[in-house]
Amino acid sequence: TEDYVFVKIAVEDFLLHDLYQLAAFADRQKNADRLKEGITVMLSLVELRCRPWLNGMELLEDLQRNKQTLSSGDKGVDSLLKGGFREGQLTELVGPSSSGKTQFCMQAAASVAEKHAGRVLYLDTGNSFSARRIAQFGSSSETSLGQKVISRISCHTVYDIYTMLEILQGLDVTLRSQVQTNVNEQRLRLLVVDSISSLITPILGGSGSQGTCP
Repeated sequence: TEDYVFVKIAVEDFLLHDLYQLAAFADRQKNADRLKEGITVMLSLVELRCRPWLNGMELLEDLQRNKQTLSSGDKGVDSLLKGGFREGQLTELVGPSSSGKTQFCMQAAASVAEKHAGRVLYLDTGNSFSARRIAQFGSSSETSLGQKVISRISCHTVYDIYTMLEILQGLDVTLRSQVQTNVNEQRLRLLVVDSISSLITPILGGSGSQGTCP
């Protein structure tokens, strides 16, 4: 007779465990076809969505080609980043609680909206966004210009990872549609997530909320 072990795998397991370890676990099971299928799909999505590995020379060539930068609004940070945020790249800001991460994110949003006349999407997970504070970061005292800067920043309050993924999926569809139809709308220049850890931590079973990703 053959013994069958039924194992329930939740979505969280794909986040908590290494996919290759799950694959090795599935290989030891006699009835894990659906698990193997799920792992294969996940690996395909990772390969499709993530950038390929790059060596040092390739990173240097990419740096030399990608010279378009967005000012963070802070001269010291811009100098550290060799001009500011680079378009198409992820910049992660990490620090202890109350160290100024949210203030920096709002300053960056105001800088991009004003200096680069670009749209900014701000995903606020801690109810910390303040339009009044962003207005104070503006370099101009003109009310009309300040209102124009604020109008370029869209803020969405997000309390769980599923809502954020839904917003990002919708954003991806919208941007692809604009490219395909050549819609002449104000370009999205910056996406701020403040902060990702407060959404991921409950799923992973921990506590605390460090880390902000502009």
